[in-house]
Amino acid sequence: MPELPEVETVRKGLQDRLDLFRIEGIQVFRESAIASPGGSKEFKKNLRGTYVGNWERRGKYLIASLYKSESPSIPQSSKQKKIHGWWVVHLRMTGQFQWHEQLIAPCPYTRVSFWTQKGYELRFVDIRSFGQMWWIPANSSPKKIINGLRNLGPEPFSEEFNASYLQHRIKGKKRPIKSVLLDQTVVAGIGNIYADESLFSAGILPTKSSGHLSKQEIEYLCHSIVKVLKISIGKGGTTFSDFRDLEGINGKYGGQAWVYRRGDKPCRKCGTKIQREKLSGRSTHWCPTCQN
Repeated sequence: MPELPEVETVRKGLQDRLDLFRIEGIQVFRESAIASPGGSKEFKKNLRGTYVGNWERRGKYLIASLYKSESPSIPQSSKQKKIHGWWVVHLRMTGQFQWHEQLIAPCPYTRVSFWTQKGYELRFVDIRSFGQMWWIPANSSPKKIINGLRNLGPEPFSEEFNASYLQHRIKGKKRPIKSVLLDQTVVAGIGNIYADESLFSAGILPTKSSGHLSKQEIEYLCHSIVKVLKISIGKGGTTFSDFRDLEGINGKYGGQAWVYRRGDKPCRKCGTKIQREKLSGRSTHWCPTCQN
């Protein structure tokens, strides 16, 4: 599943490509891709004729502000730019966007397509078909409609996420620290890849009871989370199977991962064989020498 660095990479690509993008046409190939009330009929009716403003990321969600334009010309003055609503996307397991400037027949996994007046196409492709989109009207908000957004914990790069906060959230808890990091209500955007990588960077066993972490370990962990995420964003995220950016380019972090998907291979720091086990239903990787 795309995690924070991959979603942030997609956000940057959408922000660059969809600057003043006016949605002239929409085709929904799979009804389940539209999760908002009213289904594809309301989604198409409300997005058609709008142009896309800024793209933001919250956890693993992408959120675009939409403005109404009755004509193909884009209103430039701030007085004319009245928000029309929001377009929210969750990539889930295998969702990705593709940008096409030439007419290309849709692949079997195309779920939704958007076109400009010039015929440029933004295509949402999703092999597993778990990805979802929402239309949120201006008189509401994404948080009111989408439970997952409403319940998210702080962003790892925010002031709210720090050692004091994490210490408070895990105090007295018996859950393994790996499971805590995967809990989106504790911290937003971290998934299996970056939980494993951050715990390795901090020298903490993923199976360690979260309530038993020392204050110093918690500080190391918070620092490691931010460091690992920043490095991966700089590499365009991680591609082990399906993730691509808008230009079809793989993320490059996976080639330098310390433990994730390196089970039975030698640790890049000490040479010990990397261990792999299921923890809370997720494959978990660690070095028994470097992490304790």
